[in-house]
Amino acid sequence: MNADVIVVGAGIVGAACADALSERGVRVAVIEQDIPGGGATAAGMGHLVVMDDNAAELALSAYSLSLWKDLVGDRPQRHEYSGCGTIWVAADEEEMQAALDKAQTLSGHGLLCEVLTPAALYAREPQLRAGLAGGLLVRGDGLVYPPKTTRILLDRAMRRGAVTKRAIVTAIEDHAVVLSDGSRHLAQHIVLAAGARSRTLLPELPIEPKKGHLAITDRYPGFVKHQLVELGYIKSAHASSGDSVAFNLQPRPTGQILIGSSRQFDTIDPAVEPTMLQRMLRHAASFTPQLAELNIIRTWTGFRAATPDGLPLIGPSAARRGLWLATGHEGLGITTSLATAQLLAAQIQNETTRIPFAPYLPGRFHD
Repeated sequence: MNADVIVVGAGIVGAACADALSERGVRVAVIEQDIPGGGATAAGMGHLVVMDDNAAELALSAYSLSLWKDLVGDRPQRHEYSGCGTIWVAADEEEMQAALDKAQTLSGHGLLCEVLTPAALYAREPQLRAGLAGGLLVRGDGLVYPPKTTRILLDRAMRRGAVTKRAIVTAIEDHAVVLSDGSRHLAQHIVLAAGARSRTLLPELPIEPKKGHLAITDRYPGFVKHQLVELGYIKSAHASSGDSVAFNLQPRPTGQILIGSSRQFDTIDPAVEPTMLQRMLRHAASFTPQLAELNIIRTWTGFRAATPDGLPLIGPSAARRGLWLATGHEGLGITTSLATAQLLAAQIQNETTRIPFAPYLPGRFHD
């Protein structure tokens, strides 16, 4: 394996890193134990959404969405991309104030959004229950089918000379990885981009797995037209303890409705849990009552890699010489994958970055 960089993990973050590095002329090898685009990449909802819980999250997600628009270009079908936008749904006046605050923040960064009165909300999404306070439409958000994009990024890297290997990495050493067959492979740089599995290789990483349930319906074109998310989702998304559910619906390009979301700590069991699934579905139906009449054809789970502050780890690790991290993205791995790759590749190559990378450096947990 003759490479300058070995990337461990071929989910969308690892594939994006391989693409960004190979674009710079770096020799890249990618090692994945399963299929490219599996794991959390396949399990997730595939939303492309600007999040603004803090300035660093807003900078990373907004930067990455601009990269997504360039990548998708005039061929959205290749990625199963839909520029459906997101409507943040306000259940009461307190959440409506949160919508107004969010609108001010996003507009201040040049992002197109529109505050929706109750009448405007129901005109756009008549399936929503009565009595809601309004909402916020963020027009630039969208969704993709992440395994397809992962394959596109990986194929592009391979056309530039990148190589892939299906194998299990059992250890990371200074400038090296060890595989389950006992072989040791050297490179100047090792990039760990294995999501929740990253902690298996580096137990000291400040990452916890968050389990999530998802469900998808049969085809009901036009049932909803935008990604719908309750403003209470923000509390659930970055909670550091306790099980929770939040309303999140997506209209997939296939006409199906993808239903989320749930969050659980202190478990690594991938089995679907009927009690949690039922809780999630009932909560979703409380916002869109007719959802309860639709036929669900598949349910599954996945694991988000969560850090204590909700921001990913992007940059050099002190745990091993030559080791770089691109992990800990929690529920924003798809959204922020492209920006993550650009920030990481730029650091490795000592380039100037479009946004500051300091907020995402792994060393922030050791200072």
